[in-house]
Amino acid sequence: MKKTLLFLLIFTFLMTPINVKAESIDPPQIAAKAAIVMDQKSGRVLYEKNINEKLPMASTTKIMTLLIALEYGNLNDIVTVSKRAASVGGSSIWLAPGEKLPLIDLLYGLMLNSGNDAATAIAEHIGGSVEKFAEMMNKKARDIGAYNTNFVTPSGLDIGINNHYTTAYDLALITRYAFNNYSKFAEIVSTKEKTIPWSGRDYDRYLRNKNKMLWQYEGGDGVKTGFTNKAGRCLVASATRDGHRLISVVLNSGPMWEDSQKILDYSFEKYKPLKIISKYQVAKTIIVINGKGKYLSLQYNDDFTLPVSKEEILNIKVEYSIPKSMKAPIGVGEKVGIAKVLLNDKQMGTIDIVAGKTIDKRDYNYNLKTIIKNWINIF
Repeated sequence: MKKTLLFLLIFTFLMTPINVKAESIDPPQIAAKAAIVMDQKSGRVLYEKNINEKLPMASTTKIMTLLIALEYGNLNDIVTVSKRAASVGGSSIWLAPGEKLPLIDLLYGLMLNSGNDAATAIAEHIGGSVEKFAEMMNKKARDIGAYNTNFVTPSGLDIGINNHYTTAYDLALITRYAFNNYSKFAEIVSTKEKTIPWSGRDYDRYLRNKNKMLWQYEGGDGVKTGFTNKAGRCLVASATRDGHRLISVVLNSGPMWEDSQKILDYSFEKYKPLKIISKYQVAKTIIVINGKGKYLSLQYNDDFTLPVSKEEILNIKVEYSIPKSMKAPIGVGEKVGIAKVLLNDKQMGTIDIVAGKTIDKRDYNYNLKTIIKNWINIF
């Protein structure tokens, strides 16, 4: 089984068009203090530089603000802007005290124009206060696995604040979670331009996304820019090519556009998505004890695709954790075990293995029919 799988992987990979430069290119040198490229589907890290160093992240904070709003808010809610929200400095969508807007409009103002006033209004509406909302942000970060992150504000403003920080790895992890769980997240962060109502005026607010990657980079579809004097220039970007999305993060990067393009170019060129496991593909066949069938085919419950370089293909393995036999009854789709995908002996992910069909337990009538059938066959 392992030899067959390896042959199929090699054949598939060799048949995939690949730029010959991908074998020889080296990781680019960049100015960013910390950076990462992460594959959205698998979570594999394709490029890294100081990925666990704690750094301020400016308005890329708003990725988590959007995530919390999507998770706990009602997009049709009407939000009343407080004096505190309207008076927040920095990037703004020019909210006025007492102004009322749908939450969904504030989310676009948050991500396209990087409205700090919108961030505060969202936080107060969902959390009751900025402080309570920050607690929600930190709890979610821990739930996701972003253990080296701490939020104090929903906007990323860090004047007089010393404990508002993240890492390149954590920020990529948070962004990946948002993409994986909320289609509205992908919709908002990929929007280039939008208009939203402006109370008391004869015209609407015009919003234009500050993320140049949406216009300038092939496949660019997200996500957020940021800048403060303390954090420097920061950018979380994403790009999708042939259904394959990569997420990049650069923190404290003067040439953040150039740095982001370099590490994304490198990752797209060096690593190609390879489907290692296909959903419903038969993984193993096991013996069934006391069932109305002797054998049971086990299937993978999902696809598993991993970006790999050409030289890594021989280092992929699939290991199984399944019983040699099972007692009936067994229901179709019932989880039987797991398959572990390893690259260079490091686990890249797991896929559930399930029963391919239902096998009922033997009963008196079945046993009697089997005895009669066997008896007839003798003669």
